[in-house]
Amino acid sequence: MHILRPQFRIEESRALAFAAERGFGVIVAADERGPRASHVPFVLQQREDGAIVQIHLTAKNPLVQLADGVRRFLLIVSGDDAYISNDWYASRDNVSTWLYEAVHLSGVAQLRERNENRAHGDALLAAAEARLPKPPWELARMEPTKREMMLASIRVIDLVVDKIEGQAKLNQHKSDEDHVAVADQLARAEETGSRRLAARMRASRPELGYDVE
Repeated sequence: MHILRPQFRIEESRALAFAAERGFGVIVAADERGPRASHVPFVLQQREDGAIVQIHLTAKNPLVQLADGVRRFLLIVSGDDAYISNDWYASRDNVSTWLYEAVHLSGVAQLRERNENRAHGDALLAAAEARLPKPPWELARMEPTKREMMLASIRVIDLVVDKIEGQAKLNQHKSDEDHVAVADQLARAEETGSRRLAARMRASRPELGYDVE
């Protein structure tokens, strides 16, 4: 029987690495009418004194006015998730559940000057294009007038991160037998997200024997 493991929480360095790798999330803040949210790509910069997440929104987005250097914003970064059926486990009397990975980054948000929009665009493209197996595309290749119009229509926001919360629910608390059974089921799935979760589960306990590679 496998020793029960601490469940869910991810250490801060791994949470930041996970967020940087994903590069896309949901930014949330609240005004007098309630929560406001937008889906955004982002660049994460780690410094000695902490981390800064830089995003951009259209100038008319309500969140822009909320980035006043005082109000707190929350960035939700989700990874893969998968439903786990009760009858996938090797042992009896488990409960159907969801496996997932997610990180929450929060802190005070502040607007950057408009003349910094180009540097943000270059950094965001460099990070995104680096994930693709091809020569990177750059803003410099865009028609200049169209490029400047596009850059003028956005506002860049820095989220100065002071709280990092990461969770990974990957059956850490289950026995070796149940861990293997679920990982093998996910590895057989058609969805690439399920297969990626299976790979992470196998990596967490590489010493076990898995039927599906």
